[in-house]
Amino acid sequence: MSRNVRLPSAPPLWTSFTQPRGNSRTFAAYPFACTEFAVTALVWIVMTSSAPPPPGKTPGDASAREPRRGSMPGTPSRRASGRSFERTLFTEPVLYVSREAEPTTAGQEYGVFDRHGLRIGGVAVTTPSFPRRVIQHLWKSDQYVSRRFEVRDANQSTVLKVEKPSKDPSAHFVVTRADRTPIGEIIPTDAGRVRFTLRAEGKTIATVVASGRQRCEVTVEDPAGTEVAQVGIPSPELSPISGNACLAEIPQQVPEPLASMLVATTLTIDIALTA
Repeated sequence: MSRNVRLPSAPPLWTSFTQPRGNSRTFAAYPFACTEFAVTALVWIVMTSSAPPPPGKTPGDASAREPRRGSMPGTPSRRASGRSFERTLFTEPVLYVSREAEPTTAGQEYGVFDRHGLRIGGVAVTTPSFPRRVIQHLWKSDQYVSRRFEVRDANQSTVLKVEKPSKDPSAHFVVTRADRTPIGEIIPTDAGRVRFTLRAEGKTIATVVASGRQRCEVTVEDPAGTEVAQVGIPSPELSPISGNACLAEIPQQVPEPLASMLVATTLTIDIALTA
């Protein structure tokens, strides 16, 4: 007797789409996970974007795009360059010129010092050629021999030249730069207390007036009569250098060509102009 065995029937096809597979909570939380990831990515993009330029710098400013040289390996940091930190013959209001010459290979040199006794320059007397020295010795006169003086800085570089040309009846001195560029003239004057007249660009820019008995005691006045420089003998107890010296004072900085003419005149008044 055969027994009818009923095989289990397959579930309807439409039920496979309605019954959830696995954990239904994973599919329910998926939209929220996507949203959280998008927010995190947006915050990261905003935080890592370029920072705004510092105050005073615009995005198009070249200085804002310039790399920092000090941060580059092997590159020295940029030093502050300002004349306020550099003591030169043209910036110091007080200069001491030694009256004791030092022998050099080319002649003699007189040291120039600042108010602290630091040497920042010198005035060199260049030796004429041998034939010129013979003429000067035989005739006992420097009428046919030019006299040259060089104003040098602390590095022994010539910044100004003061020269009395040979065969010059007026015995005036010509002031030039190191490359022979003319600046002006120092002309001896015999008009009362006025000893010299400083001329540049075809006009008088200052006068040198005697203020004491010694030859280096003078004051320099501009055309308006205002004192712009003074030269005298310093007090031994106040002088930062030992020995005889002249004190040159230029309290205010003046424009060119008067600035160069003042330095040339005050530093050579005792050595060249009145020697």
